[in-house]
Amino acid sequence: MKKSIWIFSAIVAPLILTGCVSAQQHADAVRDQKDKITVGNVQREVRTGMSGAEVVAALGSPNVVTTDEKRREVWVYDKIATEARYSRSSGGLAALLLGGVLTGDVLFGGAGGGSTKYATGANSTSQRTLTVVIYYDDANRVRDFAYHTSSF
Repeated sequence: MKKSIWIFSAIVAPLILTGCVSAQQHADAVRDQKDKITVGNVQREVRTGMSGAEVVAALGSPNVVTTDEKRREVWVYDKIATEARYSRSSGGLAALLLGGVLTGDVLFGGAGGGSTKYATGANSTSQRTLTVVIYYDDANRVRDFAYHTSSF
């Protein structure tokens, strides 16, 4: 009998514990942090007098390059992030009811079983936008920059 309990514990316990990862841990694992433009990056990295190459090194390539009324370059970084989260919890109980007698390694009689299962979950979606506009002077150096962020 003790051997049966040990085998049951050795097989079932790891199966129960496998895959127990929270939604936040999963989100952290799949989120790509590299090349992420944030307001903090803009405030920390962009300075007046920087060259275009320095701006590209700090923020990456812009989405739009255009000119103003005096034909000076204006770079626009326009980023939209959508985050969808889904959290799911499920479980169940399965039981095999043995109405028999265990003698040594032999089971006599018995049968029957039952199970119950449940599942619950929630989801949410949010979006964030960040627009950064960098204005260059006649010498192609940053003369000014502005940014706007929103979340909904």
